[in-house]
Amino acid sequence: MAEQPKTPPRVNGILETSLYVESVARSAEFYRRVFGFEVMDLDGDKLDDKARLCAMRAGDRSVLLLFKKGATPDTDASGSIHVAFGIARSELSAWENWIVSQGVPIEFRESWKYGAEALFFRDPDGHLLEVVTPGVWAIY
Repeated sequence: MAEQPKTPPRVNGILETSLYVESVARSAEFYRRVFGFEVMDLDGDKLDDKARLCAMRAGDRSVLLLFKKGATPDTDASGSIHVAFGIARSELSAWENWIVSQGVPIEFRESWKYGAEALFFRDPDGHLLEVVTPGVWAIY
């Protein structure tokens, strides 16, 4: 019998994050406008009120999945979610100006104990979003 490994194989990172939204089209437009995310894939021919899924490029190796609430009952999540996006420290002020210019209010700011600075705001479905500079965790 082969010896069992003592540690799991390496994970390269979190590939995708899923949010469950009232309107996939509205949310996709929000993430395109506020973050510049690009649509990678749809479940249909166009992004409209019938869309049930939109996959958006969120950085070099991450995907943001927007699912219509209730469209896939076995995987549907409820309640608001928190998602943090890493940004350069030198761009914090630019991000704050950009978010506000898009008509999105900043709910609060946070200074973390390792030196990170963060801005918190919400998407159209009430999910709490954060843009945060390095220094929030030992790995970032």
